[in-house]
Amino acid sequence: MADLLSIDAALERVLAHARPLEVEDVPLDDAAGRVLAEDALAIVDLPPFASSAMDGFAIRAADVPGTLPVAFRIAAGRTATAPLAPGETSGIATGAPIPDGADTVVPLEVVVDRGNRVEFPSVAIAGSNVRPRGGDLSVGGLVVGAGQTLGPAQLAGLAAAGVGVARCGRRPRVTVLTTGTELRPPGSTLAAGQIYEANGVALAAAFAATGAVVERLASVNDDPDAHREALRRGLEADVLVTSGGVSVGPHDLVRATARELGVEEIFWGVAMRPGKPLAFGVLGDTLVFGLPGNPVSSLVAAELFVRPALLALQGHAQPRPHFEAGELTVALHRSHERDDLVRARARVGEDGIVGLDPLTGQESHMIGRAAGANALVLVPRGAGELAAGSSVRYLRLR
Repeated sequence: MADLLSIDAALERVLAHARPLEVEDVPLDDAAGRVLAEDALAIVDLPPFASSAMDGFAIRAADVPGTLPVAFRIAAGRTATAPLAPGETSGIATGAPIPDGADTVVPLEVVVDRGNRVEFPSVAIAGSNVRPRGGDLSVGGLVVGAGQTLGPAQLAGLAAAGVGVARCGRRPRVTVLTTGTELRPPGSTLAAGQIYEANGVALAAAFAATGAVVERLASVNDDPDAHREALRRGLEADVLVTSGGVSVGPHDLVRATARELGVEEIFWGVAMRPGKPLAFGVLGDTLVFGLPGNPVSSLVAAELFVRPALLALQGHAQPRPHFEAGELTVALHRSHERDDLVRARARVGEDGIVGLDPLTGQESHMIGRAAGANALVLVPRGAGELAAGSSVRYLRLR
């Protein structure tokens, strides 16, 4: 196994070739899930004016306690028609601008509103319930940093700060190709020796979740000409991902056909289980992943290597898999030669510690059982076993 790369070494080689794609302007309405390519700065102060934090009455704090006449009332989106004179109050809605001359807002609940006059029974502290101009962000301040994925909170921040267009990395175009004469579409009738094709839909979903634009090609039989035609088409994308045909059997045609088409193989084989027979290469700027055909192996390899590459192509600041800390609930044997990725259920205990329950049936073809997993537990190679209660790292499955 000395010729097999470690997971970390293989990932480094992948990311070394996953250079960010060009940048494009994206309207905020279309920017959900996109990766910001440049720092986004506030166009205005946020809030852009001093405003009320609640419904109530604007006053000078020095004028209360006491009873004050109502000079005017201000709704959100409106401004005062005149400054507030000493000894006066104005009704004010949440978010409405504080009138000149006022320094405090007293909530409705603590006053007695008599229509044209309002009784303030208590002392007020100057500045209470007033949102100062720029109290959140000043104009030119950083709203969202480059390399961040734009979710609801980030989009809201950009919109509030006046940013209407986000500069984002282009979404990579990914072609998914599954191979194998035995494969048939789900829902069709199976003949002897045939199985339903599951990898294509799973991989397409995994890659679309990163923001990639995914095209699925029809599965190809174990025929050199069919492989050549499909691979040639797939190599027109930013990333080509194949499933099956990357091992050393007589019907494993992907690697040899890719070489014929000019793909430079960067590595083949990673010291992990499942997912060992993983191939990675390049043709110009196109990244080429040859994933194993076993469904679990294919998904694990996609999570550890293809997903980070797709994030890196979009300029994500942290494209690597994010492993978290948890504890095993049962003992697990370790392999001397390979790191294991064990499918498990993660659950949070009353002590806040994440317990990891490995699923029964860890064979790489057992995709039906793997559907119940929400975590991949990394079991490093070594002697002996990891006891129940051992601290381990795990990767959340989406």
